[in-house]
Amino acid sequence: MVTQRELPVGRYGSREKRRGPRWVYWALLAAFVVAGLVVAYVAYVNLGDGPITTEPARYKIVDDKTVEFSFTVTRDDPGKDADCIVRTKSSDGDEAGVREVYVPAGGDQRTVDTVVHTSKQAVSVEVYGCSYQVPAYLRSS
Repeated sequence: MVTQRELPVGRYGSREKRRGPRWVYWALLAAFVVAGLVVAYVAYVNLGDGPITTEPARYKIVDDKTVEFSFTVTRDDPGKDADCIVRTKSSDGDEAGVREVYVPAGGDQRTVDTVVHTSKQAVSVEVYGCSYQVPAYLRSS
């Protein structure tokens, strides 16, 4: 017959499983849920639609060094000026030209026309991005 040997309780403690207070479990669970919500909110703010969105309207390649481009700007705050960066690409994928475009305040949706001068013939044009942080040199022009 096999018997289980008892260890000295004073030396090794009892064999009963010790669990912490139940509130610690719930507090940790709540902390993880709050942390998850914070991460989701930050991702939504940084990866969601920005305050300024653009949509290309039309473009025309005038010659090997010039492109006319029109695009529509939609803002969440029509009372603020905006700065949009327009860039063109050549057939080999290189950036052929870049232009900053000043969009004055007024109207939540506005069509903007611009001319981009390029270093080589462009095959495409796009709005790289827009911001409410308009540099002083752009406002004065």
